Amino acid sequence: MGRGKFKAKPTGQRHFSTPEELLAGTSSRPRTFKRQEAEYKEEEEEESEEESGQESGEESDDETDQKRKGTQGVIEINNPNLVKPKNLKARDVDTGKTTELSRREREELEKQRAHERYMRLQEQGKTEQARKDLERLALIRQQREEAARKREEEKAAKEQKKAEARK
Repeated sequence: MGRGKFKAKPTGQRHFSTPEELLAGTSSRPRTFKRQEAEYKEEEEEESEEESGQESGEESDDETDQKRKGTQGVIEINNPNLVKPKNLKARDVDTGKTTELSRREREELEKQRAHERYMRLQEQGKTEQARKDLERLALIRQQREEAARKREEEKAAKEQKKAEARK
């Protein structure tokens, strides 16, 4: 049977070498890549030895101390938009200065305070909802008391009938 109009792409045939293969040197990477990598490492070591010899009497710059990533070591970039973080020391921090809250944070705090105030009034029974709840509770208690009283009367009446029937 035919496979249809389109053929499947050969993406499933890729082979990636594992770290164990890399360490053992049995990976399927081209040998020229290993040579180029070794030459690059040797050049870096030579450059670092030359720099350490020249700067032994001088103070080393912060830039040379830090390990550079990517093209940073090759190209010197002066980006005016790059803001370097200002490190504040504990003694320089102004503790008296209050930070202003954003609108959302301020509204959130007001909402929490209003809710707490309402809950306090609710507990004291000063809100309309609390009054209605208390009235409902009083009505239910009264109904339950009446039902209990009725049950007791019925029980007493039953016992009285039993006592009369025995006589």
